[in-house]
Amino acid sequence: MWRLPLSVLSPGGPSGRLTILIFHRVLPAHDPLNPDEPDARQFEQRMQWVRSWFNVLPLADATRRLTDGTLPARALSITFDDGYADNCTIAAPILERLGLSATFFIATGFIGGGCMWNDRVIEAVRACESEALDLATLALGRFDLHDATQRRQAVVAILKGIKHLEPVARQNTTEAIVRCAGGRPSPQLMMTVDQLRELRGLGMDVGAHTVSHPILARAREADAWREITTGKRELEGMLGETVSLFAYPNGVPGADYQREHVRMVRDSGFDAAVSTAWGAASRASDRFQLPRFTPWDRSRLRFGARLVGNLQKRASVLN
Repeated sequence: MWRLPLSVLSPGGPSGRLTILIFHRVLPAHDPLNPDEPDARQFEQRMQWVRSWFNVLPLADATRRLTDGTLPARALSITFDDGYADNCTIAAPILERLGLSATFFIATGFIGGGCMWNDRVIEAVRACESEALDLATLALGRFDLHDATQRRQAVVAILKGIKHLEPVARQNTTEAIVRCAGGRPSPQLMMTVDQLRELRGLGMDVGAHTVSHPILARAREADAWREITTGKRELEGMLGETVSLFAYPNGVPGADYQREHVRMVRDSGFDAAVSTAWGAASRASDRFQLPRFTPWDRSRLRFGARLVGNLQKRASVLN
């Protein structure tokens, strides 16, 4: 039922529209502290819907065809951010089985089995053996942890409270939160270099996502430039090939990156970059601010409606 409206809103040729999906993780099973992340069964079901409704293209190919005016109707690309190990062990085999491609944007500082700051918070709250977590000394408040619902509420509030801190301050605050929660070691959640190369061997694309995933709008100019260029160079060294695509960390125009960061990405030698502004790209879109979004709905009807609605949105960009 969705192919006709999608064909009308996303025609081929010079009037083509490109839908770009964002994912982060695909979990082996439902996690109450990560309820927005699909498990393997949910992800495979959604990818089956996507395959039946869209023409799925590698993002690098799709951006070239968008510029050339040669996109097929109902064009769509799939992307993943950050570089989680489950991208390789769970998501990629599902995509390969369904004959789909994806682009994986990697923050190189966590390659080798590390754990990003947000996951350190989640895992600290999960492992906390107390029924309350007092972070008042960090200006974050006090949280009851009697059940999974309260622990999820604590995670959401804490992440919101520290997300936009300057990178060093955010890291220091994260370490303090871990200590307050009992100081247990964080699990190793990110992929290794071998897994990154395995993704390429499966025909998946790889893009850059800085080194330490800072909010570029909060970073000093020199630090932002170093994060963008070093992440690209490190990935190219790991893969032995040019990396042409970039994803802005967090990715909200104006809040997470500014016009000068768009210029930095262009000057670094990338061919295109993606944000997290909703909407679909057209031939007139800024190649360095291509919109992306995540349809989180679990039913086929709502999932399809979300995709149709996204094609009707006007994406936010920095002029």
